[in-house]
Amino acid sequence: MGKGFYISKPVAIACVVIAIAAVSTIIALSVVYAQEKSKSEVIPTPDPSNPPSTTPSVPKEPWQHYRLPDSLLPVSYNVTLQPWLVPDADGLYIFKGQSTVVFRCVKETDLILIHSNKLNFTFFGKYHAELRGLNGAAAPPMTNSWLEVPTQYLVIQLSSMLKAESMYELYTEFVGELADDLGGFYRSEYTEDGVKKVLATTQMQPTDARKAFPCFDEPAMKAVFHLTLIHPHGTVALSNSLNYEGQNLTQTSFRPTEVMSSYLLAFVVCEFDYISSVSDTGIRIWARRKAIAEGQGNYALNKTGPILSFFEDYYDIPYPLNKSDQIALPDFSAGAMENWGLITYRETALLYNPSVSSNGDKEWVLTVIAHELAHMWFGNLVTTRWWNDLWLNEGFATYVSYLGANYGEPTWNLKDLIVINEITGVMNVDALASSHPLSTKEEEIQRPEQITALFDSITYSKGAAVLRMLSEFITEEVFTKGLHSYLDEHKYSNTVYKDLWEHLQMAVDAAGINLPESVEVIMNRWILQMGFPVVTINTQTGTVTQKHFLLDPDSPVDRPSPFNYEWIVPITWMKSSSAPEKQYWLVEKEGSNPEMINGANEWLVANINMKGFYRVNYDSENWERLLTKDVPVINRAQIIDDAFNLARAKIVNITLALRTTTFLNKEVEYMPWEMALSNLGYFYLMFDRSEVYGAMQAYLKKQVTPLFEHFKDITANWTKIPENHTDQIPANLRSTVYCNAIKAGGVEEWDFAWSMYKNATIAAEAEKLMSALSCTTQPWLLNRYLKYSLDPEKIRKQDASYTIVSIASNPIGQPLAWDFIRANWDRIYNEYGGGGMSFGGLISGVTSKTNMLKQLGSATASLEQWVDENKQVVFDWFLSETSPSL
Repeated sequence: MGKGFYISKPVAIACVVIAIAAVSTIIALSVVYAQEKSKSEVIPTPDPSNPPSTTPSVPKEPWQHYRLPDSLLPVSYNVTLQPWLVPDADGLYIFKGQSTVVFRCVKETDLILIHSNKLNFTFFGKYHAELRGLNGAAAPPMTNSWLEVPTQYLVIQLSSMLKAESMYELYTEFVGELADDLGGFYRSEYTEDGVKKVLATTQMQPTDARKAFPCFDEPAMKAVFHLTLIHPHGTVALSNSLNYEGQNLTQTSFRPTEVMSSYLLAFVVCEFDYISSVSDTGIRIWARRKAIAEGQGNYALNKTGPILSFFEDYYDIPYPLNKSDQIALPDFSAGAMENWGLITYRETALLYNPSVSSNGDKEWVLTVIAHELAHMWFGNLVTTRWWNDLWLNEGFATYVSYLGANYGEPTWNLKDLIVINEITGVMNVDALASSHPLSTKEEEIQRPEQITALFDSITYSKGAAVLRMLSEFITEEVFTKGLHSYLDEHKYSNTVYKDLWEHLQMAVDAAGINLPESVEVIMNRWILQMGFPVVTINTQTGTVTQKHFLLDPDSPVDRPSPFNYEWIVPITWMKSSSAPEKQYWLVEKEGSNPEMINGANEWLVANINMKGFYRVNYDSENWERLLTKDVPVINRAQIIDDAFNLARAKIVNITLALRTTTFLNKEVEYMPWEMALSNLGYFYLMFDRSEVYGAMQAYLKKQVTPLFEHFKDITANWTKIPENHTDQIPANLRSTVYCNAIKAGGVEEWDFAWSMYKNATIAAEAEKLMSALSCTTQPWLLNRYLKYSLDPEKIRKQDASYTIVSIASNPIGQPLAWDFIRANWDRIYNEYGGGGMSFGGLISGVTSKTNMLKQLGSATASLEQWVDENKQVVFDWFLSETSPSL
């Protein structure tokens, strides 16, 4: 962002609260922010298009196993595909293809297994394929071939053995459906100038390349891909590599890719336009022609080059490719996908219109771009061998995306926002008895649905948190040196997580850093067991202890831990704002550090800037002192979050947690406010229909009024208008204004907003309107909106889950949404299970209000017990804080 005044999130909060005299709106804003973020977050999604496996519990035949045997390795593919962008006589969109895969025989075998899913093959005589020997090798005749549907294989049996070290090629011809299921080779639709447009695009990760053409569809099966697309006149074709010059207008062939995994392959046929930059790395931003003409791709173009340069310096390795295409798709299941050289995005994750999009939209575009560009090295150049180490790939990209984004917008302090956006949220997930470790054994992750289930917040956000912690305690300089040697040694190859530990250890040894144990021993405690500790520091005695932290301390932990749920904890701490930061290693369940004993007027705060993945508790006297001291801003947020979660876990009193918010009447920073509102959102869910809610509103209004006055002063009574914002409703306030207008209106206002949503040409604006439509207080309108959510002509499949959850966040809509899901479950599962519906987010979002503690692993009785135990105490506290002093 250039120089100039703009409304920050705290200002927006203050404006809204005072303008409508309802502090509850602040809470709603924090909930909406979290929902918008989670909307693009990848959540486990079952795939009902694959029938339940009939494979025996102990497979007897190779084709009954979900993992490929180690007898064959692909070398290259030559694939030609032709998508039809108009339906056939049966009303289906299809694509035709032919593929030749060259592979090397590693071990003698008379069996070929190659992945294939939902492809109809042309027969060659009695068989699905043709096999040829290369370089003088003889190809054994086929004896049988069939499609093994449960494990998604094309199976070919041979009359004799393929010879070790010999080369062969397998040729197939096939037809597939260009469906709207957001997986494999699929279609996306949009309207431009009143004309319906259809494009063909891909999403291969994790196991859908096999839906586009037969392939060895595992990350370790890297190969070179030669691709040709036959496409209609007036369209362009894109893929991972540059196209050859001088091709026929309807046939585009692409140069060979680098050696890479099948899940990174991408291709698109569309009528899009692009903008480009003049650089050694050809950077192009592709989108709908109107979006490009309106300049919606300019921000992404301006930031891609600098972020790529940042990562070249960070990894100390040049960008591995000669071009970087990024394309915004109208229909896309995830936030974005790091296809090597052709990154695909949701429109909201790549396009930005300064006259309509908010600062939050801009921040999202920046961080998603940084995340995907980080993968160009870590994940693409070097790829983990199997999906059980997905956390390393996605956790790392999530962590360094904040570094890259911070470089792109250095005045935004984005490095700090990883605490709010990733760490505190995933701590609530990892504090459940139902959590899971970051890394598991390969044999535990076999089936496609098991792989898909790994794409969760533990993988992304906890992975980022523990890698950030590692970078902090070995120093970022040492971390990047180890990272460089890891990438350099394993480029164009595959690894396991221990390979990274090995290179980081070499860097640690070279730097002379003393650790209590090796990098591997320390980090195994954090990745091979679920959860994290609460560290308790007694500043009267210097005693330091740790215990597995659970939000519900009575929930049984059924998953065994190889380390008995103990961690090697890097504890950073300080005794005053000006005192130097110190580090102490807690290597056992209990330790002692006399330096942590407080003097008469001293206070101690630990986990500085939340570098470590743990919560902190103190003796009561230190808590009292912290409540009155000026600690670093991130730790002000941390103290609130720790206290509220410790209270939910019955470790500290609930009033202590509430008292951590009393300083907010002097707070002007975003992070403490966001943390307080996030935690008070739990109280909103528990008490919104009781007398506690009114008292809580009064308290928050009292606390936020000084913040409003602060920004009123520095904006000359709101007369300084943000640059380039000329609309009647500022972009940063549109979500709130739209929602309250719909809430106060009736069917006329709702229909008007619906018309605006359907005609919106800017994805960020459409998203705000889509969310606001769920704010109505009319049950029949909410029911109508629920029906719309499962009509792809009205709500895109990618947005169906978000729409239903938005309706459920409305107190009136929650029971309607729950009844709707139960009544339509079969349809939701069968028609939306392939990528359009995020089932984990759907169920938790719809049930959060009435069943929150049950989602945390407790019985419904625990919810009632918590409310009964705390309702009067909380009510009395809010009243005491808002009653006039006598």
